[in-house]
Amino acid sequence: MVRAKLVYRSKLFYPDGAIREMVIWQLPIKAPDRHHGLKYRLYYGNAKGKCLVRYDNESGKGDHKHIAGKEELYRFITVEKLVEDFQKDIDRLRRSK
Repeated sequence: MVRAKLVYRSKLFYPDGAIREMVIWQLPIKAPDRHHGLKYRLYYGNAKGKCLVRYDNESGKGDHKHIAGKEELYRFITVEKLVEDFQKDIDRLRRSK
């Protein structure tokens, strides 16, 4: 059995204790709900461990994001755009504090 290959992992701690973690895997085969051949989890949470922003594509749900407790579909274009959109959502939340 061929397993997913880790292609990127990053963890950043903000001065206020918040955490941003991004993990992306290359799948051995594409699936209907992962047409781009990637599995990913991008997480941002506060110092107390509460998830504030998460982008992921768990099996059966496809690409989607969670922001402040609300889930919505996400249109995946490229990895670069995914990371850019994720960071924009984090920046928006951090500015609104």
